[in-house]
Amino acid sequence: MIGRSLARQGELNCAPTLRSRHMQNKQNLIWIDLEMTGLDPDTDVIIEMATIITDSELNTLAEGPVIAVHQSDETLAKMDEWNTRQHGGSGLTQRVRESTISMADAEAQTLAFIKLWVPERSSPICGNSICQDRRFLYRHMPALENYFHYRNLDVSTLKELAARWAPELKFKKGSTHLALDDIRESIAELRFYREHFIKP
Repeated sequence: MIGRSLARQGELNCAPTLRSRHMQNKQNLIWIDLEMTGLDPDTDVIIEMATIITDSELNTLAEGPVIAVHQSDETLAKMDEWNTRQHGGSGLTQRVRESTISMADAEAQTLAFIKLWVPERSSPICGNSICQDRRFLYRHMPALENYFHYRNLDVSTLKELAARWAPELKFKKGSTHLALDDIRESIAELRFYREHFIKP
């Protein structure tokens, strides 16, 4: 599998150790996570994105490009205290400064990857609190947002239901706030709820 160092430069990782060939399948799911400078898509911007393709049983088929999106020092200086501390501590802020990949380039690379695996408008957008990511895609990467089905597969819905209906169930997350790690955790969390919360 292509290492994260390459994936972070925007290289496509089609996970050859998992599948020897890629193939479009409308049952495949597109998982995506964004890191942003804040929560408002009108004033904040995307600084990192990653994607994973799974089959309908949540088996990983491929990990896509992990992209630090270049932003100016002026833009990064506008981050609030939490984002400044979090993204600075994880090394993401420095990666964003050093990146040569624009928002448009990041969108194009991600689209090229998911088109290998999933037909247009067949997969819901999958992730945790995914409506927030979708708001940013709609504002900053409309072609990518439009590729998804209009429905959302939001793991946080199950989290909220489990907290109310089965509060003894706890899924422990690492919360590194790095895009690829967050997606992997979202998939693992959905597997957890499928096993322990969703009744067959």
